[in-house]
Amino acid sequence: MGVLYILQTFVEWAGQSVRYSFWAKAYYEQQKSKGKPHNTIIRALAFKWIRILFRCWKTKTAYDESTYLEALKRKGSPLLKYAMESKF
Repeated sequence: MGVLYILQTFVEWAGQSVRYSFWAKAYYEQQKSKGKPHNTIIRALAFKWIRILFRCWKTKTAYDESTYLEALKRKGSPLLKYAMESKF
């Protein structure tokens, strides 16, 4: 039962991150433009945050938004292209 609470916490955190994180907002708007429902987008965003935080924990580094944005840029992420082309 405890795992469900943790997952719900990540979902709620992901929902709030859209307000404060550039890439999270861009991801939300990108998925919304594809017609995805709000809850589906937030759950997928929570999964992305879990992966990011696991990597931070594993490498013992603090999360830094600019570092993550640079990694997206290096990988040629379509998310950044969407963010630059759209006005959300």
